[in-house]
Amino acid sequence: MTATPFSPEDAHYMARALRLADRGVGTSHPNPAVGCVLVRDGAVVGEGWTRPVGGPHAEVEALRAAGDGARGATAYVTLEPCCHHGRTPPCSDALVAAGVARVVVAVVDPNPRVAGNGLRQLQGAGIAVSQGLMEEPARALNRGFFRRMDSGRPWVTSKLAMSLDGRTVMASGESKWITGPEARQDVQRLRARSSAILTGIETVLADDPALTVRIGENGGTVRQPARVVLDSHLRIPAGSRLLVEPGETWLLTGRGRTDTRPELDLPRVAVHEVASGADGRLDPLAVLELLGRLEINELLVEAGATLNGALLRAGLVDEWVVYMAPCVLGSRGRALFELPDLERMADRYRLRLLGSRQVDGDLRLTFGNPSAGCVSHNPKI
Repeated sequence: MTATPFSPEDAHYMARALRLADRGVGTSHPNPAVGCVLVRDGAVVGEGWTRPVGGPHAEVEALRAAGDGARGATAYVTLEPCCHHGRTPPCSDALVAAGVARVVVAVVDPNPRVAGNGLRQLQGAGIAVSQGLMEEPARALNRGFFRRMDSGRPWVTSKLAMSLDGRTVMASGESKWITGPEARQDVQRLRARSSAILTGIETVLADDPALTVRIGENGGTVRQPARVVLDSHLRIPAGSRLLVEPGETWLLTGRGRTDTRPELDLPRVAVHEVASGADGRLDPLAVLELLGRLEINELLVEAGATLNGALLRAGLVDEWVVYMAPCVLGSRGRALFELPDLERMADRYRLRLLGSRQVDGDLRLTFGNPSAGCVSHNPKI
């Protein structure tokens, strides 16, 4: 690959490719969201982004739009072109066949089936290849895909809503609604970009949530993330909304329980066994590893204090998005996390504030991982 410095024009077109890639976030699952811009003689001749699974990748979309204009062009691609046969043919083959002269790539594909092989194929065909332009934003765009390829687990975001005094539920059990409609609409956007939404059986029994995405571009429909329920004893009621709403529902339960509820043999409902601890609660790491094998890139947690506390103790959450409402629910309300008593300041869990913004009358706070010293040993959920 060349070591030639990137020009301002290179930066301009890669930024455009990144904006295109962003259009595929939430719809390209389980594939990464990729953007491609083809430029010849200083003019854009074709561009595209990754379509929903089974559809064309960004490079193919751009080449189709360019037609003969692709010959001799420079392709700006946010992720290394794939070089293997998956659900679609290799994009590297398409670029070679189209006769592009140069390919500028933001970041190398972490998929072991690619991992630099696509770039080497392009170079072997006589195409000039440059890599590393706007690498960090390209990684951030597909953080879940990179996490899954690197660790076998999805990127985990936990969504929480609380009052000014840190409560999520009234002492009576009432919880709707702490935040205003604009904050709840913002949560819909979090759901829309996620591959799956995770909750616990206690939340299902208490609230009977739908956990569906109810927004779409120009009022249209969007892909529904898989809904994942941790239900170690398979207690979910047969009439739960999660079992009948559009989209898939995956019930994660303990070993030997998959045949105990024949009434759950429903379309779009799957039951998976997961390792449990001595207390019968599911192992959080085993849960995330299973979801990784099921090709979940980004996981959104919408659950109660028990599950959120267990994930915090396990150190398995990458970020928390907390909506804080200007109200007070009282000291008997439920807290965000169920945690054992912490007696020393040294035992506290420290989070890193990544950002804040106002969402109408509420405040949205984004926090990163707790420091390594605050992550405890292997709890169960």
